[in-house]
Amino acid sequence: MGSRSATDVRDVVVAHLPGYRVETVVLLGEGEDNIAYEVNDELIVRFLKEPDAVGRAVRVSGEARLLTAVADASPLPVPEPSFTVAEEGCLAYFKLPGVPLIDVTPAQRAAHAGPIAVALGELLSALHAMPIALMDGLVEVDDEPEAAWLEEAAQTYPAVREAVPAAHRRAVEEFLSAPPPSDRHGLVFSHNDLGIEHVLVDPVTWAVTGIIDWSDAAVTDPAYDFGLLYRDLGPAALDLALREYGTGVHDADAIKARVGFYARCSVLEDMAYGLQDGHAKYLDKCLQALNWLFPSGVR
Repeated sequence: MGSRSATDVRDVVVAHLPGYRVETVVLLGEGEDNIAYEVNDELIVRFLKEPDAVGRAVRVSGEARLLTAVADASPLPVPEPSFTVAEEGCLAYFKLPGVPLIDVTPAQRAAHAGPIAVALGELLSALHAMPIALMDGLVEVDDEPEAAWLEEAAQTYPAVREAVPAAHRRAVEEFLSAPPPSDRHGLVFSHNDLGIEHVLVDPVTWAVTGIIDWSDAAVTDPAYDFGLLYRDLGPAALDLALREYGTGVHDADAIKARVGFYARCSVLEDMAYGLQDGHAKYLDKCLQALNWLFPSGVR
């Protein structure tokens, strides 16, 4: 399934939201899996590009059920389906308020990272407490061995090496040549891509107003999303998030032992993405993160 005309999108909305007046339809973006439109600057209408009709229906119905289940458990807002058209692979939801945290200045992020981290720690506590059985058939297990993570990071490094300031290269290379941590850990349901691009905030109050893009949600290592939080917001924010998380779900100390590994692997991946045209803000945040992930002069 390819792109749709504005008339096609308008017809879908009118058919499934009776009484809703469609004034504008604009193409929001297109990725490998989806093409999305914005209606009236408030309603997101997304279509799967899956060519198989049965596959489209299964995937979009599953994602709608996932978002509904997450909304019931999450202390923070998440997109909630307004309607689905399973046979067309269509999912529609109203935008959450706020701006992505990646779009604010580094100084603003640093100034407000504490309360944001506390909110994210509360979110992860709630998600990780959800019964895995509740997610059966809705998400996959993502439990790649740490050795595979390290191998992938080592393969990525040559593509980003010149962008890594010389002062940090030795620490990066020593990390890539060291053995990975133990693979033994329990699994939980989690967002599985909790970078700051998926955290919405109110730019006046700095409250977290929503968590978006649940397409990578999975049953996975509870340390991974904390690793992304550490990568993007720093060590003080990580400590606050883990303190909010507590010990009621999983051992926060055991999680912290693996957090740095995921943060260091993922920063190289994000740097590679940031080197692509139009993604400079990802590179900028990664260069800042190198200061705490790979301090210069530290062996």
